[in-house]
Amino acid sequence: MQITGIVTTLNESANIVDCIRSLQRVCDEVVVTDSYSKDDTVKLAQEAGAKVYLHEYIGDGLQKNLALPYAKNRWVISIDADERLSDELVETLQSMDLDKTPYYGFAIRRRNYIGERWVKACRWYPDYLVRIFRKDKLQFAELKQHAFVPTANTCKLKADLIHFRYHSYDELFAKPERNYSTRGAKILFLKGKKVSALAPWFHGFNAFVVNFFFRGGIFGGLDGYVLSKAVAHNSFLKYAKLLEYQRDASVRDREDWTSVW
Repeated sequence: MQITGIVTTLNESANIVDCIRSLQRVCDEVVVTDSYSKDDTVKLAQEAGAKVYLHEYIGDGLQKNLALPYAKNRWVISIDADERLSDELVETLQSMDLDKTPYYGFAIRRRNYIGERWVKACRWYPDYLVRIFRKDKLQFAELKQHAFVPTANTCKLKADLIHFRYHSYDELFAKPERNYSTRGAKILFLKGKKVSALAPWFHGFNAFVVNFFFRGGIFGGLDGYVLSKAVAHNSFLKYAKLLEYQRDASVRDREDWTSVW
């Protein structure tokens, strides 16, 4: 098919080959934009047949859009290194005539996993995201975190994108502690957001209630409960770190504010 697969990477040597192989089932070209990985990501991607371009990481949506000018095809499918096309999605795409469709893009269901467990609680499924689109009509919103492709003139496909989101509960808690909460806190601080001492407790508690009771975590067994706790933990830490930035100049001085990443 005349469609370009796009992947953004940073130290993804454990995932990149399988990711590229997955895309090559429907794509005649794969473009990787790498943020100067320190492992073998670039070498493995090139050996797998991808075109690789290097650029420092500038944020989620901004980074994904960097690949668009390098894509030779009008249609692109953008996935992360830990995502794979399901057999169902491959068959669906192979049956489509993208040259004749009136839509600018297609949203696909993301099937999120913790280890080998497909988790549906907390709105993890169906997690519809526009990942297949015409690059001359749509692109990722230029956000540094949690970027998305707008849904203007798009259609939902009844097919799944497999996402190996976390390997274990340990990683489920470690990534928010190490990366996500700090990113979120720094973004809010740079925007001038001010919070009180109650903010971490309020946002953490609210995140748990919303995910466990209103987004179905209560029906997801242990995975649903742990996921709700992890989301709440991330929210608590984000606002706790933001409060710390406000209160403690020594903490701010140790941070690199030229990049939130």
